[in-house]
Amino acid sequence: MNKKLTLGISSCPNDTFMFYALLHNKVAHPFDLEVTIRDVEELNQLVLRQELDVSKVSYHLAGLVQNNYQILDAGSALGWGCGPLVVTRKDSNFEELKGKKVAIPGEYTTANLLLKLFEPNIKETVPILFSKIPKKVQMGEFDAGLIIHETRFTYEDLGLRLLVDLGKWWEDSTHLPIPLGGIVLKRRFQPEVKSMFEKALRQSIVYAWDNVDEVMPFMKKWARELDDEVILNHVRLYVNDYSVSLGTDGKKAVEFLFSLGIEKGIFSERN
Repeated sequence: MNKKLTLGISSCPNDTFMFYALLHNKVAHPFDLEVTIRDVEELNQLVLRQELDVSKVSYHLAGLVQNNYQILDAGSALGWGCGPLVVTRKDSNFEELKGKKVAIPGEYTTANLLLKLFEPNIKETVPILFSKIPKKVQMGEFDAGLIIHETRFTYEDLGLRLLVDLGKWWEDSTHLPIPLGGIVLKRRFQPEVKSMFEKALRQSIVYAWDNVDEVMPFMKKWARELDDEVILNHVRLYVNDYSVSLGTDGKKAVEFLFSLGIEKGIFSERN
């Protein structure tokens, strides 16, 4: 079997880390992969248009495409203490987001979904590339910024302060890990395609942990922050046991996020 698949992964270190071995023939798999590497919001848009067979997406977007895509058990960014942060300038004197203008890393990001659930009365949200948000907030273009990925580790260097930890809010409210992003596959594929891809991805993750130095140049090629320690901190935070398998708690977290989205009118029930 030599199954052709169009694959999308994000440029963030957790994805380039997890997929390195799969993309560089370090693990055996039966797929002929046409790979697209983009920012996760660009992948969200591609999957919304059904242009990719299998892709990393935000769980926000996954909730919107459930009729056409299924979530894989491997490859998720999900865990504890890894949620999006709302930051502002240190000289800002407000402590709540109601009526504020906030930069977000994309309309379909899970970060934006959590922000909507936390505070629906924000004045305005403006989607921009995640890596540009801290600087835009520092320059005063926005009251606050919603940050994800590597910028979680570097925002203080720009003189910004933490206003809200949406991950902690989620964890305290639900007592579940926070589901940020996962891998989806078109439902039209046979079950064996799903199981084979999951197996290959799990093997790829194991290979990456055993060969971090080998994987580092590939991560740095795509990363927005090039410091080795920042990259490794990113990987340690987002690549964990839930990445290998969602498990019971991971599945509960995803299901709860979807049910909450349905309750708030953001998602529709799956047909």
